[in-house]
Amino acid sequence: MQLKTILNRAQKFKSFVYGAVHWVEAAEPTIEVEIHPRGNSRAICSGCGRRRPGYDTLPGRRFEFIPMWGIKVFFRYAPRRVDCPTCGVRVERMPWSAGKHRLTETYAWFLAGWAKRLSWKEVAEVFRTSWDHVFHSVEMAVTWGRQHQDLSGVEAIGIDEIQWQRGHKYLTLVYQIDASCKRLLWVGNKRKVKTLLGFFRWFGQERTVRLRYICSDMWKPYLKVIAKKAGHALHILDRFHIMAHLSKAIDEVRAGEVKALRDKGYEPVLTKSRWLLLKRPENLTDKQQSTLAELLQYNLKSIRSYLLKEDFQLFWSYKSPYWAGKFLDKWCTKTMRSKIEPMKKVARMLRKHQPLLLNWFRAKKQFSSGIVEGFNNKAKLTTRKAYGFKTFHAAEIALYHALGALPVPETAHEFF
Repeated sequence: MQLKTILNRAQKFKSFVYGAVHWVEAAEPTIEVEIHPRGNSRAICSGCGRRRPGYDTLPGRRFEFIPMWGIKVFFRYAPRRVDCPTCGVRVERMPWSAGKHRLTETYAWFLAGWAKRLSWKEVAEVFRTSWDHVFHSVEMAVTWGRQHQDLSGVEAIGIDEIQWQRGHKYLTLVYQIDASCKRLLWVGNKRKVKTLLGFFRWFGQERTVRLRYICSDMWKPYLKVIAKKAGHALHILDRFHIMAHLSKAIDEVRAGEVKALRDKGYEPVLTKSRWLLLKRPENLTDKQQSTLAELLQYNLKSIRSYLLKEDFQLFWSYKSPYWAGKFLDKWCTKTMRSKIEPMKKVARMLRKHQPLLLNWFRAKKQFSSGIVEGFNNKAKLTTRKAYGFKTFHAAEIALYHALGALPVPETAHEFF
C-alpha cells in the first residue's frame, strides 16, 4: 500500500489531491508529500470563507504532519492568493492548517491528546518537536473546546484557590460539582473580589440565576461576591477548611505549650506529638494510640484542644439543621469558656458563619469539599508536571486542558 493511499484513507481534503512523494535527505529522516488543488477549483478566501477568483501563487511552504514509523512527514503546498471584493487580496484558506501555523491541525490535535498523558516537555522529546509547538497545540485545543463546551444544566459549583508560584500567588478555580458532571469551569488570577467577579461576568446572569448550590471556604472576598451575585443559591461552607482551622488552632496551642514546658523545666511530654493530635483516632497506628492514651492523662491545653476538636466531629453527624445549630451553640459556649485563645478564635469564626455552616445540612449533605479538594490535587499535579509555569496564561491553558473535560472535534481517523 502506498503512502498516498494511506493519506487518502486517513486524511483526505476536499478540492485538493496528493501529488508526488519525496524522500528528503536531511539530519532526520523526512518524507515530503506534495499537495495540489484540483483542476478548475476556486480558492476559498480566508477572510469571508467564500470562493473567489485567483490572484497569484505564493512560494511553496511546508506543513508538518504526524510522523509515520518515526519518520517526519511534511506537506508541501504553494498557497494561492485570491482577489476578494469584500476582503481584498487574501491568502486562501487551507483545510489542513490555519493562519501561518507550520503544524497541520491534525498534528496539533495529536500533540494535544498526548499532552494529557505526558508532560509537555516529554511530548516534545518523544515526537522530536519543540515545547512551543506542544504548547500552541494545547492552546488551540483549549480555545476550540472552550468555544464549543456546553454550559447548560450547571446547578452546583465549588470555588477554591491554589498556590501556583512561590510567595502569595494564587489561582481562583471554579468547578462544576453536579452529580452528572464534574469539571473545571473557570480559572482566575489571584483571589481578590474582582477575580471572582470576573467568573460571574463570564458565566452570565442567565446561568447564574439557575445555580442552586455553591460550595466555598470562608475567604472574605469569596463570601462577599457570592452574597452579591448569587445570594439566591444555597451557600455551603467547605467542611475541609473548617476542620483545617481547628487543626491549625491545635498546632498553635501545642507549639506554645511545648516552649512553655521547656522554659519551666518540665518533662517534654508533648515532644513529637504533633501528628498524634492532628490525625483522626481511626488513622493512628497501635503505637500512636498507646502514646496518645498516655498524653490524655495530662491536663494540658493541647489535650483539651484536641478533645474539643474530636467533640466537634459530632456536628457532622446531625441530619437536622435545627439540632446541628443547637449542638454548635453548646460547643462554642464550652470552647469560649476554655480560656484557650486559638480555639476561642475558631469558635467566634464559627458563630459568625453559623447560617452558612447549617446550609450543609439543608443541602442534605450532597456537596462537600471532597470533590473540590480532589480537583485541587489534580490541579497542583498539573502545574508541577510542567516544572513551574512562568506565566498565568500557560498555567490557565494547562488546567483547562487537564481538568476542563473539553470537547474535541470529530475526526475521520484517530492516530495512535
